[in-house]
Amino acid sequence: MNTVYICDLDGTLLGDNAILSSFSKKILHELLHQGLQFTVASARSVVSMQVMLKGLNLRLPVIEFNGAFISDFDSGRHEIINSICPDVVESIYKLILEFGCVPFVSSFNGTEDCVYYKDVINDGMRWYLNECLTSKDRRWRAIEDLTHSFHDQVVCLTVIGHAQQLLELQGAIIQRHGTTVETHLIENQYSPGWYWLTIHDCKATKDQAIRTLLENYGLEANEIVVFGDQINDIKMFKIAARAIAVANADAELKRYATLVIGSNTEDSVVKYIHQDWSNRCALKSHFNIR
Repeated sequence: MNTVYICDLDGTLLGDNAILSSFSKKILHELLHQGLQFTVASARSVVSMQVMLKGLNLRLPVIEFNGAFISDFDSGRHEIINSICPDVVESIYKLILEFGCVPFVSSFNGTEDCVYYKDVINDGMRWYLNECLTSKDRRWRAIEDLTHSFHDQVVCLTVIGHAQQLLELQGAIIQRHGTTVETHLIENQYSPGWYWLTIHDCKATKDQAIRTLLENYGLEANEIVVFGDQINDIKMFKIAARAIAVANADAELKRYATLVIGSNTEDSVVKYIHQDWSNRCALKSHFNIR
């Protein structure tokens, strides 16, 4: 049986500086050249992934925005778009304002990806905006009225604030739209103390995206091995033959892991894949399997 490896990025494949180490990049490059079936499933956008993973030949599509997009890595073209219903977007936007927050709106306008913003009301939002503008992320658009962005296919509303405020907002959203949306509340590891609440369509989950990817590429019979560190990885852990958490993973995620390896700062994911791939190649060679 062949294996498909699917990995989260931040806190898992990437180091604490959000960079793929030269060691991991070198090994992945070699294994991909040998035929390794590998891709990533992340809350990040494909634009960001292209910077982080530059130089890698990812033949399989990437899963971005936690499953809102399934996209070709090189071109950024979206093969699948799971957008939020416009009526739901408007309803959640009003709730966000009621809680004294302002979202960033991520969308696809039919031609290109966009991230719309208006008021930047706290340091957590300011950090995110500055990071993206510094890296010359071409998606960002300042806009006078955020509701004008709702004409696009909105795939994510991102609200940045303090934990308790966002926990209450998340509860209100779930109470009103629990069956139609997927929400995640996670602390930004690069800007401690600031939490991100992300709201997606209910179909935008890593597990559903993985199933779609495997079906579209005729890989349903393959063994699935996944790697992660946060609670937004739980659903993909549940469907994998092997679900592998890094040592720094959230305790809740570790409950669903079949194995816990070293931390994200030790190149643990790539070392595991390298060893697993080498073992399988040796086994095939021994039995002369073609």
